[in-house]
Amino acid sequence: MVAQIGAPAAAARAHEELFAYWASLRDGTLLPGRRQLDPGGIKRLLPTVSLIDVVREPLDFRMRLAGTALYGVYGREITGKRLSDIYNTAAADYWRVELGKVVAERRPAVGVHSLAWRGASHLSILWLRLPLASDGQDVDMILGFDAVVGMSQMQSGIRAA
Repeated sequence: MVAQIGAPAAAARAHEELFAYWASLRDGTLLPGRRQLDPGGIKRLLPTVSLIDVVREPLDFRMRLAGTALYGVYGREITGKRLSDIYNTAAADYWRVELGKVVAERRPAVGVHSLAWRGASHLSILWLRLPLASDGQDVDMILGFDAVVGMSQMQSGIRAA
């Protein structure tokens, strides 16, 4: 059912790797654009990488590209779909708010989102979203990375003796 189950520490390392790659493409205060991305630079992460188009007036989002492992997370192909085509109303609203912040603030965002909407309340996505701007200023695309983890993996490693 789910393509990738990793420990939170591994997910955090992957987030750091993608963030460092994205940051290396910045030019001062200018954001990198889609054309600057080289898939070879993040090859290991590609299965759960996404590119999300920013649609204006009204603000919405469309999955331009979804890595092959995301099919298992969503249970179907999501490339080309808008948020309302992928998620139930509550989950689509969650993503509109989170992605809207990335656009408005021109800053990366990170969080955890339950897969309860998919019927898998024991799993969550540790997500990272990075703004891209073809002109260096106005966010027109978002680079995403998702790592799926089980709730039992998110608990402390401390055990009673």
